[in-house]
Amino acid sequence: MKIKQDELDNLFAYHPPTDSQRKRYEELRAGAKAFAELVVRLTPGCADQRAAVRHIREAVMTANAAIACEPDPDYIESEAG
Repeated sequence: MKIKQDELDNLFAYHPPTDSQRKRYEELRAGAKAFAELVVRLTPGCADQRAAVRHIREAVMTANAAIACEPDPDYIESEAG
């Protein structure tokens, strides 16, 4: 399915965070950091360890983008509550 222009506009627009989004960003970063610390503690220092931490970071950035690009920022909270 081809990406529509309005989707591109949304993906590449600046989305100032709401208070709700800020809280979710912080929670994601804290969880990812805890996981990255666990990976570093339990694995030998090597290219795979660095790759694992890089993928955790990439996952956080992608999750942040999902939050930022959500058309209704309060949608997730209303569904979770």
